[in-house]
Amino acid sequence: MHHSMKSAGEGEAFWRFSLAFYAQPGVAAALIELQDRSGRDVNAMLYGLWLAVVRGETMTAAAAAAPPADAAVELRALRRRLRADPEPDIQALRRRVQAVEIAAERVAQARLAASAGQPSKAADRAEAAAANFALAAGEPPPQAVARAIWRFTRRA
Repeated sequence: MHHSMKSAGEGEAFWRFSLAFYAQPGVAAALIELQDRSGRDVNAMLYGLWLAVVRGETMTAAAAAAPPADAAVELRALRRRLRADPEPDIQALRRRVQAVEIAAERVAQARLAASAGQPSKAADRAEAAAANFALAAGEPPPQAVARAIWRFTRRA
């Protein structure tokens, strides 16, 4: 698939936003819990948040329904299995698997952004972020995510 410079730049902007949003207090735990409980894709949730917060756009149903990236899912499962082994060599291997898992997440985000369809403009970024999140997650944002949405949308 050919990506224009614009989509590559947007993919990078989406990745940087994801790292910053994910680092907000309680957000990582809330997103992982939701992913583990419902099988929803964290990247789709983050994409909906990015669209609304940064671009002021609502998410398409196709983007919200994006399946989790198989490679990242498999690598995450392997990394979690390795967590129980206390051997230093195994823990070093687990850190390397995590680095590959993160690379797989980044590829998944770029694919999602490239194939998500045409979003539409939103009147209110915070409301759109909550609606996009609910579309991708299947439920409203947990408290930590709602607080992060508020922090990010008040910056603009």
